[in-house]
Amino acid sequence: MISESTKARFDREVAKFPADQKQSAVMACLSIVQQELGWVSAESEKIVAEHLGMAPMAVHEVTTFYNMYNQKPVGKFKLNVCTNLPCQLRGGANALAHLEQKLGIQTGDTTSDGLFTLQPSECQGACADSPVLLVNDRHMCSFMSNDKLDQLIDGLKKAGGAA
Repeated sequence: MISESTKARFDREVAKFPADQKQSAVMACLSIVQQELGWVSAESEKIVAEHLGMAPMAVHEVTTFYNMYNQKPVGKFKLNVCTNLPCQLRGGANALAHLEQKLGIQTGDTTSDGLFTLQPSECQGACADSPVLLVNDRHMCSFMSNDKLDQLIDGLKKAGGAA
């Protein structure tokens, strides 16, 4: 399930820490798994745990604590809309509702074409730019009015190959 090249990447992360602290690479290893597989399964958590000499439950605790780790398969574009108070006060709930309507799904769901997964998230550290959302845990979008949300979705559909 986990390729040898992925395990080699694990080893490069482990090498960044003292030998007796290789468990410190757990977040990096989980990110590597997600890059390769698109999500972090219970089986892959066990492989990471074995590789780092950790209890599988300790790895699972990391996976479930941070919302950046997908615990089930997600769409090609994962949209995390901030739902913390500053974003809520500046239209975060409206942005989430608009995306639900535009995509035809509820929060937590994936579109039938597999392109979009819509999720709420905690503070993304850009309160002055609210409402904000992250695309695939990497690209932050700020000041997301309905028009900007529509443009984002239309652009991602084109990039993702959907009509």
